Amino acid sequence: MDLLEREAVLQELTGHLQAASVGPGRLALVRGEAGIGKTSVVNRLAQLADPRIRILVGACDPLATPRPLGPLTDLAPRLGRPVRVALAGALDGTCRPDEVFDCLLADLNSYPSLLVVEDVHWADETTMDLLRYLARRLPSVPALVVATYRDDEIGRTHDVTALLGTLAGYPWVYRHDLAPLSRRAVARLARGHIVDAEQLFHDSAGNPFIVTAILNAPAEPIPATVREAVAGRLAGLSAAARGVVDVLAVLGRRVPLPLLAGLLPASEAALDDAVAGGLVRTDGQVIEFRHELTRLAVLESVPAACRLEVHRQALAAMRSGPVAAGDLALLADHAEGAGDPAAVSEYAPAAAAHAAASGAHREAAAQYALALRYADLLPLDRRASLLEGHARACLLSGRLDEGIASRRTALELRRTLGDRLREGEDLRLLSRWLWPCGRTAEAGRTGLDAVRVLEGLGPNRELARAYLNLCQLACYRHEEARVTAAYAEKAIDLGERFGDAGVVVQARFHAAAADMLSNGSGWEECEQAVSSAMAQGLPEDAGLLALVMCWFTALRRDTARTTAAVDRAEAHCLDHGLAAYLLCARAWAGWGLLSRGSWAQAADAARGVLCHPGPPPVARALALTVLGLVRARQGKARSWPLLEQAAGLVDTGCLLDTGLGWEARVEAAWLGGDLERVRTEAQRGLDALAGRHHPWLSGPLACWIRRAGGTPPRIPEAGPYALELAGDWAGAADQWDRLGCAYEAALVRLSGDAPALHQALATFEALGARLVVARTRAVMRARGVRPIRRGPRAATLANPYGLTVREMDVLKLLDEGMSDAEIAARLYITRKTAGHHVGAVLAKLGVHSRQEAARKLHDPKP
Repeated sequence: MDLLEREAVLQELTGHLQAASVGPGRLALVRGEAGIGKTSVVNRLAQLADPRIRILVGACDPLATPRPLGPLTDLAPRLGRPVRVALAGALDGTCRPDEVFDCLLADLNSYPSLLVVEDVHWADETTMDLLRYLARRLPSVPALVVATYRDDEIGRTHDVTALLGTLAGYPWVYRHDLAPLSRRAVARLARGHIVDAEQLFHDSAGNPFIVTAILNAPAEPIPATVREAVAGRLAGLSAAARGVVDVLAVLGRRVPLPLLAGLLPASEAALDDAVAGGLVRTDGQVIEFRHELTRLAVLESVPAACRLEVHRQALAAMRSGPVAAGDLALLADHAEGAGDPAAVSEYAPAAAAHAAASGAHREAAAQYALALRYADLLPLDRRASLLEGHARACLLSGRLDEGIASRRTALELRRTLGDRLREGEDLRLLSRWLWPCGRTAEAGRTGLDAVRVLEGLGPNRELARAYLNLCQLACYRHEEARVTAAYAEKAIDLGERFGDAGVVVQARFHAAAADMLSNGSGWEECEQAVSSAMAQGLPEDAGLLALVMCWFTALRRDTARTTAAVDRAEAHCLDHGLAAYLLCARAWAGWGLLSRGSWAQAADAARGVLCHPGPPPVARALALTVLGLVRARQGKARSWPLLEQAAGLVDTGCLLDTGLGWEARVEAAWLGGDLERVRTEAQRGLDALAGRHHPWLSGPLACWIRRAGGTPPRIPEAGPYALELAGDWAGAADQWDRLGCAYEAALVRLSGDAPALHQALATFEALGARLVVARTRAVMRARGVRPIRRGPRAATLANPYGLTVREMDVLKLLDEGMSDAEIAARLYITRKTAGHHVGAVLAKLGVHSRQEAARKLHDPKP
């Protein structure tokens, strides 16, 4: 596994080693909880060490009776004969330990060395003395001593604590803490695995060992390695400490000390033992498990009778006084564990509402689901309310199938009750979420049904939202801007009348967006609407608008604005727990990267969406489209099955509305040389667009018909498409360049003169577009354009990553940390050309950053 977020520690340790190898020596203490990656860090340090430095690695073992000088025994074969003889004498009692220490010091003084002593928390007394002895004398020897230990297993009386006190005054002793991985790092490790990265981070708390265990056994609720590690720690505790840990596991991940004291009086000493064992830790007046998976592993071993009794006692204790909002989820959990349905019905809905108000939609969905398990005897209106809450929480947390099912059930209950207002609202919400599920036709019918029901009740707030829904659907279906504007006007009128700021800001946004897509105006109004929604504290409204901006900027092929829109949407959705919106934003990010020429990154972004357990069908279809088109452009097999799978996830209307699926199919046919299919597919798309007005959708289809030798119909087209259809290939290519779309610019240049063809060929070769490279060479031969470079040069073929000589020059400069401007100055090229070279290097290496590319320079095997 990659060593993520350890670069700073490795850099510091490498610096210590370089300095210590020429003297004076140093001691580095590397500390962190179990599984945090201490061994991985010191192993990588050893790999990075100068070959002239001797590597000595020994470890302490978790034995009931530790081996005397165990680490030294491990590394003895790499030491001189005097050390080996003295060590043997010390072990059989014929030699004093201090004689071994003297011999080891002399040995270290004779050769630059890296001496690693792992897991010092398990060391015997003599090894502790050896570290004290060496630490005091290190300035006289050319060696770096690295000692690792678990800081979660040493208490106030531990031998390591005493050792640290001894070392505190030495200026040549350095301390390095290994922190848990961040959300971003966990998500990166999760790529390629069908796992919810956010849930993975929650369960592991960023511990690399637990992350790896879950990824290696995704089907197991608790991986065997984690279960066995927890069992081993439990076995090392006293009976009293195990009892405390069992009770804590039942009580939850974070437990107030007063609650534990009330259930287990006089448990202070046992709690200290449990903390020293590394399973739990104290944080002020709270005790918490280090990782949720650890708690679950402990809970699994607690007898059912014990769990029932603890739940009952905890429920009684917590209900005896004022109940804080933050305790509602715990009370609901204890109520279920205690077998008290009435208490579940009291606390679970309240906990769900509190979680939803805090933006914790995943937790809200779980609490509503808990309440619904005990809702059979509740009145119909209360059951309907629980179902509506569950639907909303599921939909916002990305569990669309569950959310839609609950919404449909709630809708039937409202009809049974004759509650027309809530029936209309449920219809509107059902329509809203059918669209991201790819059911656009049903979404439209359901939206109209909602309006018909609500219009019969007179003006109301719910009708404002129903008009807004039709406004959104009209915009997404790319109907004429006046249709969207008409619905927007109705929604704004009622929204202002009933004080619904969300309706007003969304309606104004979608009316402006329809203008932006059809004639290019309205951009500023859209941006203002997004900012207004965020400023007014409307997280869901702002999340949707931020997402739509990702979509529409990608449709307009505006790579810079797409990047900015995706960054904003991701940050907002992460802050407010909007998982469904987040996955859609990341799917559009993949298309933006594809347009920008970062094909490897685009494929990675698509795989990230596809590896999530529950992306909305629209997001999944978009990701499959991106992945299929990348494969098609690179000349790889199995591109069409991906495009067909994308088309099967959503209805035809949705495939067309998103714009990308249809165009991708046409391009894939062109890349495969099937010009008849190009014309047929493109014409089908244009026929389906009849009656709509979206130049950025109809334009590319018309251009593909022209490129395939057909005559496109007269249709609305936008920007570079209009120029290409008018025969102005140079103007079209220039617009594509300004939008940051090098591949599209190169496609247009295939209609140009000899310099344009040479420029197109260079672009295609840099991007790795194998099929188009061959097609471009054929065009050049047919037009008598010479000279033609016949494939990659020998140096490129010999390079393990397929980099050209110039790209290798760029990679070396990236290793020096140079910017595009600095690379351009060094190589006497333009900054824009340098940027293209950097993009090509990243794409060919399949990396995401300049730093990752630079590291590849030192690891030549792909």
